[in-house]
Amino acid sequence: MSIRTHATRISAVGVAMFVLAGCVTAGSDDGDDQEDPQTVSDEITDEEVTLRLAYTDDPPAQALVEGFEDQYPNVTIETAQTDFGNYITSITRSMSSDDAPDIAQYNPGAMRSLVPAGHVLELGGYSELYGWEGAFPPASLEQLMSDDDAQQFGTGGLYAVPGGLSVLGVYYNRPMLEEAGVDEVPSTLAEFSEAMEAVAETGERPLSLGGLEVGALHLWNAVLNSVGPAQDYLDWVYGAPDSSIETDAAAEATEIIAEWVEAGYISEGSNATSDADALADFTAGNAAFHATGNWAAATVADEMGDDAGFFVLPGADAGSVPVASGSSVAYSISSATEHPDVAAAFLDYMNSPEAAEIQIETGFMPVNTEADVATDGLLGDIAESFAPVAENDNIVPFPDFAAPGMIDRLTAGLQGIISGRTTTEDYLSSLQEVWTSHHG
Repeated sequence: MSIRTHATRISAVGVAMFVLAGCVTAGSDDGDDQEDPQTVSDEITDEEVTLRLAYTDDPPAQALVEGFEDQYPNVTIETAQTDFGNYITSITRSMSSDDAPDIAQYNPGAMRSLVPAGHVLELGGYSELYGWEGAFPPASLEQLMSDDDAQQFGTGGLYAVPGGLSVLGVYYNRPMLEEAGVDEVPSTLAEFSEAMEAVAETGERPLSLGGLEVGALHLWNAVLNSVGPAQDYLDWVYGAPDSSIETDAAAEATEIIAEWVEAGYISEGSNATSDADALADFTAGNAAFHATGNWAAATVADEMGDDAGFFVLPGADAGSVPVASGSSVAYSISSATEHPDVAAAFLDYMNSPEAAEIQIETGFMPVNTEADVATDGLLGDIAESFAPVAENDNIVPFPDFAAPGMIDRLTAGLQGIISGRTTTEDYLSSLQEVWTSHHG
């Protein structure tokens, strides 16, 4: 599909220079310099500059680096990748050292200590200079904001810029749905449940789910987004005072999961299934649906081709704009960098038409949602599903963002729901316990 054409500015050699009070200055190792004003500029030096970038997710990191270097031949970005399991520890240590990388992939866990210590540049000055507030989807920037203590997110300063967007949805097997007499992509949550029932009646398995890791979390999250309201969820994930997950919507979402277990759409064996095995099970044609994000698109497309489709789980009412959890591969700038303006130019490049091409080619949704990026097949399906979510600013973060250790409680709790050993009340209470222990 072709998303709406939009003429997007990318600054090659800028002309404006602003002095903005309140921005952190480079070279701080203990945060003491944060109150000094810093000059920010979009005028990029023509001298040779080398930046170092630390990241964990590739793609799209390496491809974006190469795209930026093509536009700025005098800039070299040396990359260092760390596996996801070790990234939080690794980046926390390196960004607080005397040899910090200039740019680092943002991680909310790591930033909980790096932001208060002043090791990450607050980007308000560059955001104003480049016009990021109007250029990036607001929800994608909101997730990268925090207060000075990194206790509450979605408010305060901006500490990163997205380099590619992800979205949570549902993959489906077209032939299996046709066999079950399901001719249309579900337009309501009830229709999705009815489609699974129709598949089950043919003797096929409706859903492939990896409950051993985060597969059940993704499904519960998608259902919660469907039954809303989104603001209550956002308040809880961002740590707004007095917010709670013990809501009617969260209880309804949990009960729906339990009902799908009772109906046989989700088996207890799911708790022993990894995410990779669940995805492989789906792509092998053993189930009609699989809930996960667009990061699996390349694998699904390779294995299933045109037999696979994708949709964002719809709301309770037909015609309602869906809400979807999503995040971004985002990049922060070290407050110790000697080249903050060049690093900021790299971040601004993320919103360029050239970067949009790279982002879609590497399986992500473009940060510039109005870029003229044509794609088809499964990626086209994902882009078409994602467009109304982004245009209506209905991207919300994942629930494990809410507090350290939350992902473990979410995973274990949903395993209990699937096995029937945990009640809805106990599950939600256990999540709130983790939230309260962190946010008070």
